[in-house]
Amino acid sequence: MRIDVVSIFPEYLQALDISLIGKARRDGLLDVRIHDLREHTYDRHRTVDDTPYGGGAGMVMKPEPWAEALSAIAGVAPEIPAADDGDSRPLLLVPSPAGEVFTQAMAQELSTRDHLVFACGRYEGIDERVYEYAAEHYEVRPVSLGDYVLNGGEVAVLAMIEAIGRLVPGVVGNPESLIEESHSEGLLEYPVYTKPAVWEGREVPEVLLNGNHGKIARTRRAWQLERTAARRPDLIRVLDPSTLNRHDRDTLWHAGFMIEDGRIVDKPGE
Repeated sequence: MRIDVVSIFPEYLQALDISLIGKARRDGLLDVRIHDLREHTYDRHRTVDDTPYGGGAGMVMKPEPWAEALSAIAGVAPEIPAADDGDSRPLLLVPSPAGEVFTQAMAQELSTRDHLVFACGRYEGIDERVYEYAAEHYEVRPVSLGDYVLNGGEVAVLAMIEAIGRLVPGVVGNPESLIEESHSEGLLEYPVYTKPAVWEGREVPEVLLNGNHGKIARTRRAWQLERTAARRPDLIRVLDPSTLNRHDRDTLWHAGFMIEDGRIVDKPGE
């Protein structure tokens, strides 16, 4: 997978050189290229922003540097529109609080792409015409990490590359660990424990010590449902009831949910 990132703070992305993502880059599993947007400016101050039309606070990122940077990555001349090749085009992801919310399901989808490009906006954002121009060469998708505002897109890009990159085959050493983690099937991950069995007077649950793997699996599943019900009840309400067995339904009943008309709803009075 090739990943390009355009930023006015390329040094911010140095974290991609460490941990599993850094190893994947060294092993050739991820081809990550960082680009300095200011290299596509030609004035003495390397200006990338200007005041907004219509007034308002802050500054807006200028279209000219972005057009040149994105054209260079796509391998086209800025003045020549590209043909619409559908999904064969690179996917341009623009972190934005006005974008589609980034989820584990989206990370899974994006991990199958051949070429992702991230545009790290700053200030009040990127001139809207850049999105229109980029659509001639890219599939464009604004994406949000959540309902809050960051100073720039770099933090969001680090999080997204981490989430996407670890799903690329070979990046995580034990692929089974990807199956049981939070959000892999719409639920939060169950609690985990390691040695010693007793620490500071706190004991590891007995069920994990008895070697009964069937019982362990059922207990962990119940823990997932209970934790999700307590912390993210919105995820419980969108589960497909047909995927739940009797033990699951009992767990959800005690957690305050019931199945009615083919969907999961809160129990009356809960």
